[in-house]
Amino acid sequence: MILDTNAVSALFLGDPGLERVLAGTFRPSLPVIVLGEYQFGLQRSRARTHLQSLLDQLERHCVVLDVTAATARQYAVVRDWLRQQGTPLPENDVWIAALAIEHRQPLVSRDAHFDVVNGLQRIGW
Repeated sequence: MILDTNAVSALFLGDPGLERVLAGTFRPSLPVIVLGEYQFGLQRSRARTHLQSLLDQLERHCVVLDVTAATARQYAVVRDWLRQQGTPLPENDVWIAALAIEHRQPLVSRDAHFDVVNGLQRIGW
């Protein structure tokens, strides 16, 4: 399973619904884009030190998915399909969707807008 940014936030809050979704998952995946989004959020957080420590631990536990040339090709397919459907997504979410499709893993996210992406399975909680 691939974690979206809101899944990381919920994980750090101890969300029981998310914990049920992730139960039995050996080693989730974490897109480098999600790391960047979360790091950006930490810049203004009063709990930055604590959350940075949690993020560092999560990063060590997860498989970090980097953007590659294969990801770029999948991104182009996803973005073009969304354009044809008239359903744009935030730019970072297109990259996250491309990584999920490329790695053939479901995306754990509360963002229902991912449901329009052809070939992407979203798991909500």
